[in-house]
Amino acid sequence: MTQNSIRDGGPNGGGFLSEVKDAVTPRATLLVLGVLALQLLFIASYVGALHAPKPRDVPFGVVAPRAAAEQTVARLAKLPGAPLDPRTVTDEATAREQIMNRDIDGALVVRATGTKDTLLVASGGGTVLATTLEKYLTALEASQRRTLTTVDVAPASSQDFDGLSSFYVVVGWCVGGYLTASILAISTGAKPANARRAVIRLLVMALVSIAGGLGGAVIVGPVLGALPGSVMAFWGLGALVTFAVGAATLALQGLFGVVGIGLAILLVVIAGNPSAGGAFPLPMLPPFWNAIGPALPPGAGTWVARSIAYFKGNATTAPLLVLSAWAAAGTAITLTAAMLRARGPREQTR
Repeated sequence: MTQNSIRDGGPNGGGFLSEVKDAVTPRATLLVLGVLALQLLFIASYVGALHAPKPRDVPFGVVAPRAAAEQTVARLAKLPGAPLDPRTVTDEATAREQIMNRDIDGALVVRATGTKDTLLVASGGGTVLATTLEKYLTALEASQRRTLTTVDVAPASSQDFDGLSSFYVVVGWCVGGYLTASILAISTGAKPANARRAVIRLLVMALVSIAGGLGGAVIVGPVLGALPGSVMAFWGLGALVTFAVGAATLALQGLFGVVGIGLAILLVVIAGNPSAGGAFPLPMLPPFWNAIGPALPPGAGTWVARSIAYFKGNATTAPLLVLSAWAAAGTAITLTAAMLRARGPREQTR
């Protein structure tokens, strides 16, 4: 071998740049750039959503005699940064009911006699929000020379630190959904060859969803005791979350090929997880993440999981419809894309 061939990168010549061109194809370059974009979006989304949590327009009730109620609502509405969205509530029993129905996140009960009032919170909806409400109201009461007793109407389990277990089990179900769909794509091609193949993938996805939903429900319930609530209800939720994410990923793959996996990660991981209300409940997130969270599977799933565990299954209709819409749309798009793809070659042979 001559010195020149060594310098040129081998006996066949071509040099280092030619080797780079052979090793890194234009398609690979585009995929790497896509990964870089996802990386930066991941950082921007998580840090943007979680770096400075503070309450904004938290639905909050006030129970007090008429004159005192109006004054208290006005005072709470003028707090700097608008942390609370106060409204009057007729009595303490109604306030407790509204908290359990997840219509409000807390309530101040002002006593007509004495200087000791009561703050109602629900740490099952997020421990951070409950403690933040206590901090705000304790300072406000002190400024009025009154004291405060906090009552947790829907307390989080002692085995559920900061109320995060609901979020993490939903994240696990979401991961199972898009990883299963991705494996099906990688093993036999991102775009199913025909409708029959698409149906098979969806059936596999359904079986995995049923198994994963049951496994997650058993782990967080009987095995770890992290969450109270019905195992059957958690099983159904887990199956729906997993299938919704999996079907959506299959649909994106059917439309965009392997790039669809990245789009699924963008929707579920990058946009969905920080906006789910897990680490910090929705009222503590910036407006953008607060707005998109309930419309994405992690946010809808986390809300339902907390409702099952701590709020007697209340206020679950809307998020269950969101999950069902993702599942239905993912299924329809997956099948439609496969049928159109199969029809194309047949039309070309005519």
